[in-house]
Formats: sequence, C-alpha cells, structure tokens
Amino acid sequence: MGELHAYIGGVFRNLGATAFAVGGTEDHVHVIAGLRATHAPADLLREVKKTSSLWAAGHYPRFAWQEGYGAFSESADRVPEIIAYIARQEEHHRKVSSAEELRALLAEHGIAFDESYFE
Repeated sequence: MGELHAYIGGVFRNLGATAFAVGGTEDHVHVIAGLRATHAPADLLREVKKTSSLWAAGHYPRFAWQEGYGAFSESADRVPEIIAYIARQEEHHRKVSSAEELRALLAEHGIAFDESYFE
C-alpha cells in the first residue's frame, strides 16, 4: 500500500495542497494535508479519489474507494502528533478497529451519522 499512499500524496501536491503524511491499512487511508483557502474539501477529495482509482486499477485489482469520507480540521500545532499517529496505523488498529475509531471521532466532534455506513 506504500506505493498507493505515495501516489495519493502526489495527487494532493498536484492539486496545490500540501500532503504532510499519507498512510493507513488495507481498509482505509489517513491523510493530513494543508489546503488552500480556495480548496473545497469535497471537490479536492473527489479528484483525489478519481485520480488514485485510475492508478490503483492497474496495481491493485480489488481496490475500490468507499462512497464517503471523513474530514476533520486540526490546529497546526497538532500536525507532528497526527503525522506520528498516521505512521503507526498498523499497530494502532490491532487494538482498535477503524470502524470503532471513526465512531468515536464522530461522537467526539458531535457529528451525527447513519449506522448503516458501517455495515
């Protein structure tokens, strides 16, 4: 998955964003990126998913993006902490599933969600 993560980082850069870190596991990807004021997150992520899907089709035959995504704002002083968190995804998700973690993040930020997204 390292090649895919590197490719995704390149897509962010080509779109004028700064990808500080890209990583994850076989079932999800984390990115911490700096966006310009002119970037609409939905438009940016749609393009990242589209472009990386085209590349991934030739490298990972079973690859597919899920329909949605989660995006959270963080302060600049947390960037090093989040980069370290992204780097240890394999270890982290041996203890907590990605679904459990996303539910906790959504609850922490007061974001309502439909449980069917986790099925």
